[in-house]
Amino acid sequence: MLPPSPAETVVDHEPHIYSRTRRIILLFLFCLAQFLDSFNNSALFSAIPALEVSMGMTESQSTWIISGFQLTFASFLLISGRISDVYNPKTAFVGGVSGLAVISLCAGFVNDTIPLIVLRALTGIASSMTIPSALTLLVNVFPDPLEQARAIGLFGGCGCVANVLGLMIGAMFVEWTSYHFVFWFVTIVATPAALACVFVIPPEISKTKGNLEPAAAKWKSLDLLGITILTAALILFIFAVTSGSTDGWASVMVLVPLIISIVMVIGFFCWETIIPVDTAAIPPRTWFYHNFSVLFGVALFPFLWWSTVFSIFTTLWQNVFEWSAISSAVHMLPIGVAAFAISFTGPLSRIFSPKWIILTGLSLCMVATVLLALGGGKPDEYWPYIFPAFFVGSAGAMLTYTHTNIAIFQAAPSSMAGTVGAIFNGALQFGSAIGLAGVSSIETSVEARHGGSHEYSGRAATFWFLFAIMSIEFISVSIFYDRSTDHKPQPKHGDPGTPARRSTDSDEKINDAIIEKADLADLPV
Repeated sequence: MLPPSPAETVVDHEPHIYSRTRRIILLFLFCLAQFLDSFNNSALFSAIPALEVSMGMTESQSTWIISGFQLTFASFLLISGRISDVYNPKTAFVGGVSGLAVISLCAGFVNDTIPLIVLRALTGIASSMTIPSALTLLVNVFPDPLEQARAIGLFGGCGCVANVLGLMIGAMFVEWTSYHFVFWFVTIVATPAALACVFVIPPEISKTKGNLEPAAAKWKSLDLLGITILTAALILFIFAVTSGSTDGWASVMVLVPLIISIVMVIGFFCWETIIPVDTAAIPPRTWFYHNFSVLFGVALFPFLWWSTVFSIFTTLWQNVFEWSAISSAVHMLPIGVAAFAISFTGPLSRIFSPKWIILTGLSLCMVATVLLALGGGKPDEYWPYIFPAFFVGSAGAMLTYTHTNIAIFQAAPSSMAGTVGAIFNGALQFGSAIGLAGVSSIETSVEARHGGSHEYSGRAATFWFLFAIMSIEFISVSIFYDRSTDHKPQPKHGDPGTPARRSTDSDEKINDAIIEKADLADLPV
C-alpha cells in the first residue's frame, strides 16, 4: 500500500464530526466573509459619483476604484488556495478577514485618489485569502455530500445577495451620511467576525500530514515560481482587457501587456508539466478529472451576466432616467430575491444530474437575456420586460453558479479544496472582467452610430452578445459533460485511476509501484 500524500487532508479518511450548532455558526461565519467580499465590490457602484465629486476623479480613475479590487482579487486567488491546502486554512481565513477590517478602516479616512486605489488593490488581496480558505474549511465541516451541497449553495447565495444589498446599503450611506461609511461598514462587521473565527474555528479542522512538515518543506511545495508567473500574467491580462474599453484595443498600453500575459500563461503551463505533481500549483492532471474542464468553462459565465446587468442598468437609470441611487438599487431587488431563493436548491445535485440543472439555468438566462435585449430603454418598460427578466435570469444564473460550484468540488479530491475553490472563483472573476471589457466595447461602438448613450441600441447589442455566449455554453455542456461519474464519491488524492491521464514523471513512478505490488500479490504462497 502506497503511503498517503503529504497534501491529503483528514477529510479523505476520517472527517471530524462537529455538533449541529457549531456547524451552523461556522457556516454563518464563512457566508459572512463571502458577503463582505461581494459587498466590497458592489457598494462602490453607488459611491462612485460621490467619490468623483469629492476627489475630482477622472472617468478612468473611478473605473480603477472597481477594477483595482477585481484585479488583485482574481490574481491572488491561486496562491491563497495553495496556502490553504498546504498550511492551515484557518490562519488564511482569519488573516483575510482581519485584513479586510484594517484596510477598510484606513480607506475610510483617505481623501486622495491614488492612495484609495492602492488600498482597494490591497483589499482585493485580503478578500482573495478568505474565499479558498472558507471553501476548504466548509468542505471539511460538511463532509456529507448532501449537507455539503446545501452549504455550498448558501455560501454562493450570500455573495449574490450581497451584490444587491451592497448597492442599497452603499446608496443609503451616500444619501444619508457619507461615502466614508461604505468602507467603515466593512470594518464594523469584519472585526467581530475575525475575533469570533479565532475561537469558533477548531484548530484540528484542517490538519494535514503536510502541516507536520518543517516550514522550509512547505514553502518548497507552494511552487512559488509558478504562482509568481501566473499571478503576474493574470495581473497584466486583466489590466489589458480592463483598459481596452477606455484606452482603445490598438493602444500600446493594451497590446503589450496582453501579449506578454499570454506568453507567460503558456510558460506557466509548460512549467507545471516539468515539476513534481504534488508541488505544482495547478497539476496538469487537474484538467483531466471528469468534467473539470467543462465546469471551469461554465464558471466563466454567471458573474458576467450579473455584472453586465448591474453596470448597464445602474448607469441607465441614474444618468438617463435620473433615478436616485436608492431607487435604482430597489429596482434591482428581484435579482437578489431570486438568487437567494435558488441558493437553497443545492441538494438537487444529489437527486438529479448537475448537467440537467446547469442546462436549465442556462436556458432561463437565455430567455431573460432576450427580454432585456427587446425592451428596457424606457421607464415604463420595467415591469413588462426588466422585472421578469431580472427574476428569471438571476434564478438561472444562480442555478448555474450553485450547481457548477458543487459539481466542480465533487470532481476533484477534497485535499485540493483550496486550489479548486481558487480556480472556480478565479474563473468567475476572469469571465466577468473579460466579458465586461467586450460588453463595454460593443456598447460604445454601437452607441457611436445609433444615437449615443441616451438610446438603448448599444445596450441591446450587449445582451445579444451575451445570448451568443450562453448558446455556446449550452451546446458545450450538452456535448461534453459526462454523467457517468454523477453522485459517485470524490476521487482520492493520488489515486492513479481517477484522472483520465497523467502528465508527470512522479505519476508514472506511482503507477509502476502499484503494478509491481499487484504482480507480487499474484505470486503463489
